[in-house]
Amino acid sequence: MAAAAELKEIASQVRRDIVRMVHAVQSGHPGGSLGCADYLVTLYFNTLRHNPKFAMDGIGEDLFFLSNGHISPVWYSVLARSGYFPVSELSTFRKLDTRLQGHPTTKEHLPGVRIASGSLGQGLSVGIGAAEAKKLNGDDHLIYTLHGDGELQEGQIWEAAMYAAHNKIDNLIAAVDCNDAQIDGHVEEILSLGNLRAKWEAFGWTVLETNGNVIEQVLTTLDTAKRLTGQGKPIVILMKTEMGKGVDFMEGSNKWHGIAPSDAQLAQALDQLPETLGDY
Repeated sequence: MAAAAELKEIASQVRRDIVRMVHAVQSGHPGGSLGCADYLVTLYFNTLRHNPKFAMDGIGEDLFFLSNGHISPVWYSVLARSGYFPVSELSTFRKLDTRLQGHPTTKEHLPGVRIASGSLGQGLSVGIGAAEAKKLNGDDHLIYTLHGDGELQEGQIWEAAMYAAHNKIDNLIAAVDCNDAQIDGHVEEILSLGNLRAKWEAFGWTVLETNGNVIEQVLTTLDTAKRLTGQGKPIVILMKTEMGKGVDFMEGSNKWHGIAPSDAQLAQALDQLPETLGDY
């Protein structure tokens, strides 16, 4: 398991990967990817009991499902940096006939990817199914899912939330990227989510809150979440993050939900992100 200082170095390199990948093809979603880098790095390099050799059935390991699949750049970088496939393959992002498509899919057989995602609202249902399979198989490993806050505007999320609580799916840890930004503007302006903590608690979930851009807090929160599993209730982490975190001109702006940096902007971004593991 990596300590906080090492995780921060990895996260800096992952952010470099993100901006370079999106810039190279002038397509992709850098803002949310940058915002979730600290969480996914902490999950894969510290918390998740996983095997980069990868078996699709996932027996005997923790499983992660990315529901908000448009932030594929951060996930691809974390998967590559943790050994699922060569880091050099990041250079193929969003190119025709490659495994690193704009939204994760399964037909390319990319190690680490178990579902096609990006059609928002579906990942929690999949995670619940996987969690039930773990219980049926007597497998004590956990299921983790990640969602965007704008994604919570999808009704399927709340159907799944009811089902999980009713059926005591207590081997599931969901996280919500609460950056208050979606493609059309601020989440609270597009369709207000109200008091999210109160909502999830009313649906029967155990709720934790953290700053998803402070790795020390993410480490503590994930550790707490793991300790709370097996107590009859599913767990959700409401994770406050900043869109575009780590690149000052992107931070806090929904403009960077789905546009690519120019050559000059890429250079400016890379100046702010130390190269710690070596660029691909």
